[in-house]
Amino acid sequence: MVPPSPSATDHPAGSSPYEATGHGRRERRKEARPGELLDAALELFVQKGYAATRAEEVAHLAGVSKGTLFLYFSTKEELFKAVVRENLSGRFEEWNAEFERFEGSTADMLRYGMRSWWERIGSTRASGITKLMMSEARNFPELAEFFQHEVIRPGHELIRRILQRGVDRGEFTVPHIGYATYGVLAPMMYLALWQHSLGCCAGAAELVPQDYIAAQSELLLAGLGARAPAPPASTVHP
Repeated sequence: MVPPSPSATDHPAGSSPYEATGHGRRERRKEARPGELLDAALELFVQKGYAATRAEEVAHLAGVSKGTLFLYFSTKEELFKAVVRENLSGRFEEWNAEFERFEGSTADMLRYGMRSWWERIGSTRASGITKLMMSEARNFPELAEFFQHEVIRPGHELIRRILQRGVDRGEFTVPHIGYATYGVLAPMMYLALWQHSLGCCAGAAELVPQDYIAAQSELLLAGLGARAPAPPASTVHP
Protein backbone atom coordinates (compact mmCIF):
# COMPACT_ATOMS: atom_id res chain seq x y z
CA MET A 1 0.00 0.00 0.00
CA VAL A 2 1.29 3.46 -0.86
CA PRO A 3 1.60 5.74 2.17
CA PRO A 4 -0.71 8.76 1.96
CA SER A 5 0.65 11.89 0.37
CA PRO A 6 1.10 14.94 2.57
CA SER A 7 -1.94 17.17 2.85
CA ALA A 8 -2.26 20.88 3.44
CA THR A 9 -2.60 20.20 7.16
CA ASP A 10 0.72 18.39 7.49
CA HIS A 11 2.52 21.66 8.21
CA PRO A 12 1.37 24.79 10.09
CA ALA A 13 -0.04 27.58 7.97
CA GLY A 14 2.67 29.49 6.19
CA SER A 15 5.34 26.84 6.92
CA SER A 16 7.04 24.42 4.54
CA PRO A 17 8.90 21.13 4.79
CA TYR A 18 12.13 23.16 4.57
CA GLU A 19 14.04 25.17 7.14
CA ALA A 20 16.35 28.10 6.43
CA THR A 21 19.93 27.76 7.69
CA GLY A 22 22.33 30.45 8.76
CA HIS A 23 24.09 30.19 5.40
CA GLY A 24 21.00 31.02 3.41
CA ARG A 25 20.45 27.42 2.35
CA ARG A 26 17.16 25.61 2.90
CA GLU A 27 17.13 22.10 4.30
CA ARG A 28 14.31 19.67 4.93
CA ARG A 29 13.21 19.05 8.49
CA LYS A 30 14.33 15.73 9.94
CA GLU A 31 10.86 14.16 9.79
CA ALA A 32 10.07 14.09 6.09
CA ARG A 33 6.62 12.85 5.12
CA PRO A 34 6.18 9.77 2.89
CA GLY A 35 4.97 12.01 0.07
CA GLU A 36 8.21 13.98 0.20
CA LEU A 37 10.20 10.75 0.04
CA LEU A 38 8.23 9.74 -3.07
CA ASP A 39 8.87 13.15 -4.64
CA ALA A 40 12.60 12.81 -4.01
CA ALA A 41 12.62 9.27 -5.38
CA LEU A 42 10.74 10.30 -8.52
CA GLU A 43 13.21 13.11 -9.17
CA LEU A 44 16.23 10.84 -8.84
CA PHE A 45 14.77 7.86 -10.69
CA VAL A 46 13.88 10.06 -13.67
CA GLN A 47 17.19 11.92 -13.55
CA LYS A 48 19.57 9.00 -13.00
CA GLY A 49 17.62 5.84 -13.79
CA TYR A 50 16.66 2.99 -11.50
CA ALA A 51 19.99 1.18 -11.30
CA ALA A 52 22.05 4.33 -10.63
CA THR A 53 19.77 5.69 -7.92
CA ARG A 54 20.80 4.74 -4.39
CA ALA A 55 18.48 4.70 -1.39
CA GLU A 56 20.80 6.95 0.60
CA GLU A 57 20.60 9.56 -2.18
CA VAL A 58 16.81 9.58 -1.96
CA ALA A 59 16.99 9.92 1.81
CA HIS A 60 19.55 12.74 1.55
CA LEU A 61 17.42 14.65 -0.95
CA ALA A 62 14.40 14.29 1.34
CA GLY A 63 16.50 15.35 4.33
CA VAL A 64 16.27 12.13 6.34
CA SER A 65 18.48 9.18 7.19
CA LYS A 66 18.47 6.01 5.11
CA GLY A 67 17.03 4.25 8.16
CA THR A 68 14.05 6.61 8.15
CA LEU A 69 13.47 5.90 4.47
CA PHE A 70 13.40 2.16 5.14
CA LEU A 71 10.80 2.66 7.87
CA TYR A 72 8.40 3.50 5.04
CA PHE A 73 9.80 1.44 2.16
CA SER A 74 11.65 -1.79 2.92
CA THR A 75 13.64 -1.91 -0.33
CA LYS A 76 14.48 0.29 -3.30
CA GLU A 77 12.17 -1.90 -5.40
CA GLU A 78 9.25 -1.19 -3.07
CA LEU A 79 10.10 2.52 -3.20
CA PHE A 80 10.00 2.45 -7.00
CA LYS A 81 6.67 0.63 -7.01
CA ALA A 82 5.25 3.22 -4.63
CA VAL A 83 6.43 6.00 -6.96
CA VAL A 84 4.69 4.33 -9.93
CA ARG A 85 1.46 3.86 -7.96
CA GLU A 86 1.50 7.41 -6.65
CA ASN A 87 2.08 9.01 -10.04
CA LEU A 88 0.62 6.61 -12.63
CA SER A 89 -1.30 3.46 -11.77
CA GLY A 90 -3.16 5.10 -8.91
CA ARG A 91 -4.81 7.42 -11.42
CA PHE A 92 -6.70 4.81 -13.43
CA GLU A 93 -9.71 4.76 -11.12
CA GLU A 94 -10.14 8.48 -11.72
CA TRP A 95 -9.63 8.16 -15.48
CA ASN A 96 -12.09 5.29 -15.84
CA ALA A 97 -14.66 7.26 -13.87
CA GLU A 98 -14.23 10.13 -16.34
CA PHE A 99 -14.79 7.68 -19.20
CA GLU A 100 -18.10 6.61 -17.65
CA ARG A 101 -19.27 10.21 -17.18
CA PHE A 102 -18.24 11.56 -20.59
CA GLU A 103 -21.26 12.61 -22.65
CA GLY A 104 -19.72 14.00 -25.84
CA SER A 105 -18.71 12.28 -29.06
CA THR A 106 -15.98 9.67 -28.98
CA ALA A 107 -13.83 11.92 -31.16
CA ASP A 108 -14.06 14.59 -28.47
CA MET A 109 -13.34 11.93 -25.84
CA LEU A 110 -10.13 10.92 -27.63
CA ARG A 111 -9.05 14.56 -28.00
CA TYR A 112 -9.80 15.18 -24.33
CA GLY A 113 -7.98 12.03 -23.22
CA MET A 114 -4.78 12.85 -25.08
CA ARG A 115 -4.84 16.48 -23.96
CA SER A 116 -5.48 15.47 -20.35
CA TRP A 117 -2.65 12.96 -20.46
CA TRP A 118 -0.27 15.76 -21.40
CA GLU A 119 -1.57 18.12 -18.71
CA ARG A 120 -1.60 15.55 -15.90
CA ILE A 121 1.28 13.21 -16.81
CA GLY A 122 3.19 14.15 -19.94
CA SER A 123 4.17 17.62 -18.78
CA THR A 124 5.29 16.35 -15.35
CA ARG A 125 8.35 14.46 -14.16
CA ALA A 126 6.20 11.32 -14.00
CA SER A 127 6.41 10.96 -17.78
CA GLY A 128 10.10 10.16 -17.32
CA ILE A 129 9.13 6.81 -15.79
CA THR A 130 8.25 5.59 -19.29
CA LYS A 131 11.76 6.31 -20.58
CA LEU A 132 13.23 4.68 -17.47
CA MET A 133 11.26 1.47 -17.97
CA MET A 134 12.02 1.24 -21.69
CA SER A 135 15.75 1.59 -21.05
CA GLU A 136 16.03 -0.65 -17.97
CA ALA A 137 13.26 -3.25 -18.28
CA ARG A 138 15.61 -5.93 -19.64
CA ASN A 139 17.85 -5.65 -16.58
CA PHE A 140 14.96 -5.66 -14.08
CA PRO A 141 12.35 -8.13 -15.38
CA GLU A 142 10.39 -8.16 -12.12
CA LEU A 143 9.92 -4.41 -12.29
CA ALA A 144 9.03 -4.71 -15.96
CA GLU A 145 6.27 -7.21 -15.14
CA PHE A 146 5.05 -4.93 -12.35
CA PHE A 147 4.91 -1.99 -14.78
CA GLN A 148 3.10 -4.11 -17.36
CA HIS A 149 0.48 -5.13 -14.81
CA GLU A 150 0.03 -1.76 -13.09
CA VAL A 151 0.37 0.72 -15.97
CA ILE A 152 0.57 -0.74 -19.47
CA ARG A 153 -2.34 -3.19 -19.31
CA PRO A 154 -4.78 -0.76 -17.62
CA GLY A 155 -3.70 1.92 -20.10
CA HIS A 156 -4.33 -0.35 -23.07
CA GLU A 157 -7.69 -1.36 -21.66
CA LEU A 158 -8.81 2.25 -21.23
CA ILE A 159 -7.84 3.13 -24.81
CA ARG A 160 -9.53 -0.04 -26.03
CA ARG A 161 -12.74 1.04 -24.27
CA ILE A 162 -12.59 4.44 -25.95
CA LEU A 163 -12.12 2.91 -29.39
CA GLN A 164 -14.84 0.32 -28.78
CA ARG A 165 -17.22 3.10 -27.75
CA GLY A 166 -16.57 4.79 -31.09
CA VAL A 167 -17.20 1.56 -33.01
CA ASP A 168 -20.38 0.75 -31.06
CA ARG A 169 -21.76 4.24 -31.71
CA GLY A 170 -20.94 4.09 -35.42
CA GLU A 171 -18.33 6.86 -35.13
CA PHE A 172 -15.12 4.88 -35.80
CA THR A 173 -14.05 2.18 -38.20
CA VAL A 174 -11.40 0.04 -36.50
CA PRO A 175 -10.34 -3.21 -38.21
CA HIS A 176 -8.31 -4.40 -35.19
CA ILE A 177 -8.88 -2.58 -31.89
CA GLY A 178 -6.00 -4.38 -30.16
CA TYR A 179 -3.43 -2.98 -32.58
CA ALA A 180 -5.24 0.35 -32.90
CA THR A 181 -4.50 1.05 -29.22
CA TYR A 182 -0.81 1.27 -30.14
CA GLY A 183 -1.65 3.96 -32.68
CA VAL A 184 -3.06 6.08 -29.84
CA LEU A 185 -0.21 5.30 -27.47
CA ALA A 186 2.63 5.87 -29.94
CA PRO A 187 2.51 9.68 -30.21
CA MET A 188 2.20 10.06 -26.43
CA MET A 189 5.14 7.73 -25.80
CA TYR A 190 7.21 9.58 -28.38
CA LEU A 191 6.52 12.89 -26.67
CA ALA A 192 7.42 11.46 -23.25
CA LEU A 193 10.69 10.04 -24.59
CA TRP A 194 11.53 13.19 -26.56
CA GLN A 195 11.16 15.60 -23.66
CA HIS A 196 13.36 13.45 -21.42
CA SER A 197 16.09 13.04 -24.04
CA LEU A 198 16.57 15.22 -27.13
CA GLY A 199 14.03 17.75 -25.89
CA CYS A 200 16.42 18.64 -23.07
CA CYS A 201 19.26 19.51 -25.46
CA ALA A 202 20.05 22.91 -26.89
CA GLY A 203 19.32 23.03 -30.58
CA ALA A 204 16.69 20.28 -30.43
CA ALA A 205 14.01 20.47 -33.10
CA GLU A 206 11.26 22.80 -31.93
CA LEU A 207 8.20 20.88 -30.77
CA VAL A 208 5.30 22.54 -28.97
CA PRO A 209 3.72 19.71 -26.94
CA GLN A 210 0.16 21.06 -26.94
CA ASP A 211 0.24 21.63 -30.71
CA TYR A 212 1.83 18.23 -31.27
CA ILE A 213 -0.88 16.47 -29.24
CA ALA A 214 -3.64 18.36 -31.08
CA ALA A 215 -2.15 17.50 -34.48
CA GLN A 216 -1.67 13.83 -33.58
CA SER A 217 -5.22 13.47 -32.30
CA GLU A 218 -6.59 14.83 -35.59
CA LEU A 219 -4.37 12.47 -37.60
CA LEU A 220 -5.66 9.55 -35.53
CA LEU A 221 -9.27 10.61 -35.96
CA ALA A 222 -8.82 10.94 -39.72
CA GLY A 223 -7.41 7.40 -39.80
CA LEU A 224 -10.32 6.14 -37.71
CA GLY A 225 -12.78 7.67 -40.16
CA ALA A 226 -14.33 9.67 -37.34
CA ARG A 227 -17.82 10.93 -38.06
CA ALA A 228 -20.60 12.39 -35.99
CA PRO A 229 -22.77 9.82 -34.20
CA ALA A 230 -26.22 9.17 -35.61
CA PRO A 231 -28.96 11.10 -33.80
CA PRO A 232 -31.26 9.14 -31.47
CA ALA A 233 -34.10 7.38 -33.26
CA SER A 234 -36.69 9.56 -31.53
CA THR A 235 -35.33 12.67 -33.27
CA VAL A 236 -35.24 11.21 -36.78
CA HIS A 237 -38.09 12.43 -38.95
CA PRO A 238 -39.29 10.86 -42.20
